[in-house]
Amino acid sequence: MERAKSSVEQIQPPTYGNLVTILSIDGGGIRGIIPATILAFLESKLQELDGEDARLADYFDVIAGTNTGGLVTAMLAAPDKNNRPAFAAKDIKPFYLDHCPKIFPQRGGVCATVVAKVIRSLGGPKYDGRYLHWIVGEKLGETRLQQTLTNVVIPTFDIKTLQPTIFSSYQIKRNPCLNARLADICISTSAAPTYLPAHHFKNQGAGKEREFNLIDGGVAANNPTLVAMNQITKQIMDENPDFYALKPLEIRRFLIISLGTGTPKNEQKFTAQVAAKWGLLDWLSHGGSTPLVDVFTQSSADMVDFHVATVTQALQCEDHYLRIQDDTLTGTDSSVDIATAENLRKLEQIGERLLKKPVSRVNLETGQFEPAENGGTNEEALVRFANLLSHERRLRDMRSPHTNKALRSGAVVKLDVSV
Repeated sequence: MERAKSSVEQIQPPTYGNLVTILSIDGGGIRGIIPATILAFLESKLQELDGEDARLADYFDVIAGTNTGGLVTAMLAAPDKNNRPAFAAKDIKPFYLDHCPKIFPQRGGVCATVVAKVIRSLGGPKYDGRYLHWIVGEKLGETRLQQTLTNVVIPTFDIKTLQPTIFSSYQIKRNPCLNARLADICISTSAAPTYLPAHHFKNQGAGKEREFNLIDGGVAANNPTLVAMNQITKQIMDENPDFYALKPLEIRRFLIISLGTGTPKNEQKFTAQVAAKWGLLDWLSHGGSTPLVDVFTQSSADMVDFHVATVTQALQCEDHYLRIQDDTLTGTDSSVDIATAENLRKLEQIGERLLKKPVSRVNLETGQFEPAENGGTNEEALVRFANLLSHERRLRDMRSPHTNKALRSGAVVKLDVSV
């Protein structure tokens, strides 16, 4: 049954449902177009079930994102003047197509030579970040972390203290200084070394001021799925009333969608024989990419996937974990910053093709993605997850004493309350 438009309200806490729902989005610069395409499809399926006003923030207890995924997270969860998500999932891809060429302007002629690139890299980051700062400020304004319509988790890394700084909705009460502007958080998590400048700002909370010296969250957690699970587990252990019905380590009740931004893993363009001859400059720029950055971001993302895949398989709840990743990128497709119109269109097509590909799970022996038995396509899996998310939301609305009574009486459906 389709709900009335007015029935789509902020998601009720997990204590009224059966599941804890997590959406996680990797880092990857312009390759954020790939998960943006997938998110638009998922939201469209939720709208078919619950009405055209349905938004992803209405269904996920927490949305986590690193780097470009952090920007997507903020866009999905930031409120508009009516306290509804300021951006629909379908708005994200046009945002990338319109603004990435200005965030990552491509130089031509003599300035585009390899030597010129190396010289620039020695004198500062590849891009000055000015347009990124402006457009993020323009879109997110003065909105702060505590104002998001669902919980968000966005990792960054403090270059001064040499430790991760996690901007988490769950931690604001304990650490009010984390209640920063979403614009500052997004600029920080996007500040990939060699590409964009580190971001410095100060923020006040509970009468105290804290200084932040931040770079890309991808150096710590390019795949933020585990960070999100960690934040939720803390709430359960602290006996947060929103998680009253849950017990520590009840991972079976987690429903996780984890979206990658693509990887050139299968290209296998580096070898030990080649890398053995590299010096500092080669690690910073080789074959049109930055091997050092590629290594730590891919290893970070894969380690998380290895862990979550192992745990969910061991607990026989792998059907509650959907990782969508394309490991077949080649050439400029795998770049995080080649924002030509041609390459952006190719990334859009890669995202569309990824929907048609079979659900794949990482082989814990080889690290390669292999089709899951009877898994269907990613598109089919997302339809299944959309039904689970819709079911969970309706269940919470029916059980919660905080839901509008008229809404509950107008959305009577037969619910299977088993997990």
